[in-house]
Amino acid sequence: MSGKQKNKSKSLQSPSIITEGLPLFAALDLGTNSCRMLIARPRKNDFEVIDAFSKTVYLGKGMDSTGKLSNSAMRRTISALHVCQKKLNQNDVKYSRLVATAACRQALNGRDFIKRVCKDTKLKLEIIKPSEEARLAVIGSVGHLKAKTEQVLVVDIGGGSTELVWLDLTNVEPKNRKNSIMLMQSNQLRRKELDKLTGVKVVDWISVPFGVTTLKEQYSDVEEDKAAYAMMSWSFEEYISHFGPSQSDDLKILPNFQIIGTSGTITTIAATKLGLQRYDRQKVDGYEMTSAEVGLEIDRYLTGGPEWRAKNPCIGDSRKDFIMSGAAILRSILRVWPTNTLTVADRGLREGILYSQMVKQGFLS
Repeated sequence: MSGKQKNKSKSLQSPSIITEGLPLFAALDLGTNSCRMLIARPRKNDFEVIDAFSKTVYLGKGMDSTGKLSNSAMRRTISALHVCQKKLNQNDVKYSRLVATAACRQALNGRDFIKRVCKDTKLKLEIIKPSEEARLAVIGSVGHLKAKTEQVLVVDIGGGSTELVWLDLTNVEPKNRKNSIMLMQSNQLRRKELDKLTGVKVVDWISVPFGVTTLKEQYSDVEEDKAAYAMMSWSFEEYISHFGPSQSDDLKILPNFQIIGTSGTITTIAATKLGLQRYDRQKVDGYEMTSAEVGLEIDRYLTGGPEWRAKNPCIGDSRKDFIMSGAAILRSILRVWPTNTLTVADRGLREGILYSQMVKQGFLS
């Protein structure tokens, strides 16, 4: 049923009662566009957010032409990381994992930048591999897994890359499926096989070296809005043409198939479809759309053009172009694997880091 609003995880709402005495955990995600951090405390079988930070830093801006992180982008990012460092100290965080993804992974000076960050802010960032990024995105979105889901495709559209993970859960008891996914290891993705311990089978996964920023820059010389969108969409579809069970005679899409999408692109499309005048996480997280509804909303973006998108309160001038590269990615995916229910997840890598840390320390089972 389209447009259905799901129950929200208590962990991601403003906490009403803080569970005193339990340690604080932090997760920092430094991506191609944004620097985002969550600080949380375990609560029952979930967590509650104590503090958060998010800043658009455009770390990967201009990388397509130079292959390097620019000095201005590095300065902006370090300034944001100083704020994160202060929050970590003020909250007396005990366990933390601070990761950097596609921009630092792909940049020629990415590792040098990580050393500079450590020197300037004392923060030790870890450049993670695509398989680990994909694993954490899957774990972070597990809260939206439906009880009857037998196959799930998790889509994580980032600034510099897009991760797709296809899991088969038919060997796992329905009541154990969420916990089994949380126990997944990144080497399980690399092997693409059934995990004998959890019963989760990795049917396929891919990390496409295009996200909203890198895909936009790839076609920056195409001035006409609709032409650029069409070329981006066609280009991305080529990358995923050999991914997933639809390409194999032995692997079929099961009736209880679910797509969970986590990214700013997907949450924005949900927000504009809802007609929100201001982004509201409580209304967007868990919202469901059909492939057809997503297509109609993207058509509105194209018909309205850059000026209309710039005036939309959930898009704005700074994202009027980025939303179209993200939309091209999403529509390509939904053309290949249409769905009646794309579940929108305003959660992902940071939540995955928190869950995996809390499981490792024995606070979640």
